[in-house]
Amino acid sequence: MSHPSLLSAIRAGSKAVLQSSSLQQLLEVVLAFGNYMNKGQRGNAFGFKISSLNKIADTKSSIDKNITLLHYLITVVEKKYPKVLHLHEELRDIPQAAKVNQFITLASFSFSDVEDLLTEAKDLFSKAVKHFGEDTDKMQPDEFFGIFDQFLQAVTEAKQENENMRKRKEEEERRARMEAQLKEQRERERKARKAKETGEESGEFDDLVSALRSGEVFDKDLTKLKRNRKRITNQLAESGRERPVTKLNF
Repeated sequence: MSHPSLLSAIRAGSKAVLQSSSLQQLLEVVLAFGNYMNKGQRGNAFGFKISSLNKIADTKSSIDKNITLLHYLITVVEKKYPKVLHLHEELRDIPQAAKVNQFITLASFSFSDVEDLLTEAKDLFSKAVKHFGEDTDKMQPDEFFGIFDQFLQAVTEAKQENENMRKRKEEEERRARMEAQLKEQRERERKARKAKETGEESGEFDDLVSALRSGEVFDKDLTKLKRNRKRITNQLAESGRERPVTKLNF
């Protein structure tokens, strides 16, 4: 990357972090989170150094170690402040600015227009560093913009992880609903079979009661008894005719 390109990257990156409304609102949410978490320990803070921004991704949940404060922050931002999600668009010059190790001295330039660019880039960078509470004498462009670049990457990863967790949860809920519906259907079928069996037994019993009340069951039994008696009498008569007679001599 040429010297003018390096300076243009620093200038663009400095303007981006100073002018980004999404970044400003997100940092306000981060500050509110911090004050809430530290409630009762000390008074509310009015700001924080940008160098501590990436600690959000390292603050893990006490319930689930796979969940960080950044995951929760993004969830809240998506619901309450969806416009903040334009953060990457507004800070698109940051990755390039994070590649600049240090400023080039004026001795490296021979043209006044490049010298002017260097002066503007240095002024904007100094203003940006001071705006976020950092020391201009200690903070180099790659370190300063690297903080934002790392944070943007962490936000992208956390957003994707949130989406993956949301999909897994929806899939688990879908399976749970299907299992519940299947269980309910099986229960209905079981009750239906039981009701059918109970109905058949009840029908037979009702028929018997009806026959008892009408006397039909007695008529049938009497007729059946007469038929049985007649059949037995006929069998005995036939048996007596067929039996040979044995004569006894005295």
